[in-house]
Amino acid sequence: MPHKPEGPPEGAWRRIASVPQASPTRGRPVFNTLSDRITGSFKSLRSKGRLSASDVEETISQIRRALLDADVALPVVRSFTAAVREKATGAVASKALNPGQQVVKIVNDELVEILGGETRELDLSRRPAVIMLAGLQGAGKTTLAGKLGRWLRTERNRKVLLVASDLQRPNAVNQLQVVGGQAGGDAWAPEPAVARSGLARAEEYGYDVVVVDTAGRLGIDEEMMRQAIDIRAAVNPNEVLFVIDAMIGQDAVATANAFQDGVGFTGVVVSKLDGDTRGGAALSVRGVTGVPIMFASTGEKLTDFEQFHADRMASRILDMGDVLTLIEQAERTWDEQQQAELAEKMSEGSFTLDDFLVQMRQLKRMGSMKKIMGMLPGMGQYREALEAFDESSVGRIEAIVQSMTPAERADVKILNGSRRQRIARGSGTTVQEINSLVERFEQARKMMQQVSRGGGVPGMPGTGGMPGIGG
Repeated sequence: MPHKPEGPPEGAWRRIASVPQASPTRGRPVFNTLSDRITGSFKSLRSKGRLSASDVEETISQIRRALLDADVALPVVRSFTAAVREKATGAVASKALNPGQQVVKIVNDELVEILGGETRELDLSRRPAVIMLAGLQGAGKTTLAGKLGRWLRTERNRKVLLVASDLQRPNAVNQLQVVGGQAGGDAWAPEPAVARSGLARAEEYGYDVVVVDTAGRLGIDEEMMRQAIDIRAAVNPNEVLFVIDAMIGQDAVATANAFQDGVGFTGVVVSKLDGDTRGGAALSVRGVTGVPIMFASTGEKLTDFEQFHADRMASRILDMGDVLTLIEQAERTWDEQQQAELAEKMSEGSFTLDDFLVQMRQLKRMGSMKKIMGMLPGMGQYREALEAFDESSVGRIEAIVQSMTPAERADVKILNGSRRQRIARGSGTTVQEINSLVERFEQARKMMQQVSRGGGVPGMPGTGGMPGIGG
């Protein structure tokens, strides 16, 4: 177990003022602006057969500005650019083939390093294992407790008890009970000595993991830190996870250092990574504290939560995609038997709108289409189209298909004018939207048949027909 700090001297927290919380701009893929800026700096490199020292310096200068604009802490930026400069200069001097690609690889490797390197698993060695959450009010600790509880239940097959130790904030206990119910777990908050009693209850009723939610403040103060220190002493946690808002900007460093000096933490959870595209807090905290980022919250749903892999996040930032995460999400969501049947239908050319509806519903369970498409390599060049994509159009497609008769879904060729008018009225859409969907579906079916015969991935080409509404 890491050392448990005794806590700060009296009044030590007064040196840090209230930390402002940025207002969220939700729903956008993570690090869009940073990704665009960094990948843009590589464009001139790829067209050159040989790089000069000035080429490297110009690229590093652009990356430095991009990181600073993303609110990455200055010490982290300096360390990152110094490492890239040293290695890139060596690559130029060696006159190796594809020097531009070597610089991209160097930047990728250094991004992986400052994001945490190797993925670290939670310490669940005890039973019950205790995971304590700490952080400022507004960072999303209570919702994140539910997300973590659900992840432990579904991904690690653990029975989880959520313990509400935030008894000061109005409705905090009720909120944890609600998210606990949604996550398929239990919540416990009977009395002020709740943390210790929660651990006793977990031992009595055979829970595998206890997740302890703690109180926060809008700013760091002595009372909040003392409560966190007392809770840590009472429950002796396997892990203390520091929850930080990705949009907090440069204040991330002061906040992280204050919590590390006070209660101490063993891992970081970055929340609201679907918000403001700057998100430099995620790049700063590990670089400043040396503590790894372990999880990321990427949306408001309980399913918008994932284990943090530094190499995959670096790949997303550099527009190389995150195919591994996409495959993992698909494996958790897609019915193998249905996909085998659909693959056979695709190769035979008998794919119908009923089959298309099945695929759409499975894709919806994977999450936002913007996030899914953002995990594909090279999608940065289609950023504007992705941003303009209307998620509600998927729901309109579903309404249109459900408004059709079984015969119409099996054979779109029978859709004459009167049938299309009836479907438009029944689905609350227009005939033009019906026409667009049918046209795109026919195109998608032909493409599926071609890809399937050529050995492509079954099922995934179905996304080609989705922009049929509003596209």
